[in-house]
Amino acid sequence: MITPKEMNFIGTLRPGGPEVMQLNVTEVPQPADDEVLLRVLAAGVNFPDIMQRRGLYPAPPGANPVLGLDVAGEVVGKGKAVDSVDIGDKVCALTNGGGYAEYCVAPYSQCLPWPEGYDAIQAAALPETYFTVWANLFQIGRFKKRESVIVHGGAGGIGITAIQLAKEFGGRVFATEASREKCGACVKFGAEAAFNFQETDFAEEIRKIVGDRGVDVVLDIVGAPYTQRNLDCLAMDGRLIQISIMQGSKVQIDLRQLMSRRLSISGSMMRPRTTMEKGRIAAELRESVWPILNAGRCHPVIQKVFPLAEASEAHRLMESNLHIGKIMLKVAT
Repeated sequence: MITPKEMNFIGTLRPGGPEVMQLNVTEVPQPADDEVLLRVLAAGVNFPDIMQRRGLYPAPPGANPVLGLDVAGEVVGKGKAVDSVDIGDKVCALTNGGGYAEYCVAPYSQCLPWPEGYDAIQAAALPETYFTVWANLFQIGRFKKRESVIVHGGAGGIGITAIQLAKEFGGRVFATEASREKCGACVKFGAEAAFNFQETDFAEEIRKIVGDRGVDVVLDIVGAPYTQRNLDCLAMDGRLIQISIMQGSKVQIDLRQLMSRRLSISGSMMRPRTTMEKGRIAAELRESVWPILNAGRCHPVIQKVFPLAEASEAHRLMESNLHIGKIMLKVAT
């Protein structure tokens, strides 16, 4: 297949609502020495895309400013330092931006093969959520067999991934969500119990189940309003892992609580990490998680697929908070 010189992509006129996104034409990017060029078949829609579109999460220096952080496609070009990926390979990739386009470059170390039996939509649903969950819950959070975790936002793409992987690795999983339907989805995908935060206090409900001991890890996307209750839920040596701050970043806490129970608070952002760091995450996923996906024991949940030209509608659905699982863009066949 001959790679064209130009391609369609979704551009943003200015920071703002979904209406600022439009289909445009630009030159096909060229891969650097350590990159591959992908003909994009599908791309995932993620909350960082929403924040970037609003002007609240700008691309790091040197990153592609076009939206889109995970894709699946076919390798159609590669840099001279790439020796582990071949032309024609079908891979999914955590990109450094640029996924909402017909062609995209990505560091080869951030590419992984499609799991067995997966199509492009399913494969593109993996990178952002699996990289994020593995790095935070398992690397930073040191989650292990027979430990317990609360996953906030359990019916989203990251939430479902965290529930499935924590359960797969022998953990005890609880979740919170905004509706009874979403709580039901959390239980369906492996949570022991899920709490509707619109109707109950999750900290009180957790104590009814686990008692005074508490849980080992809390994986939080909410931020400031949940911080104190998250700490109240933690067991001795418990870990609060912050992966988003959707409702605020500033909070006051009593440090004596951390000291007396040896608690830790940490978190991370994926996008500012170096290629080497992301490559190490990819290598661990290939070794520890891809065999699970190949066996069909965990899988992405797809809410809806939109054509690339309707990316603005995909963003509207995500902002409605009515979705369960991932929202995807179909780019090519």
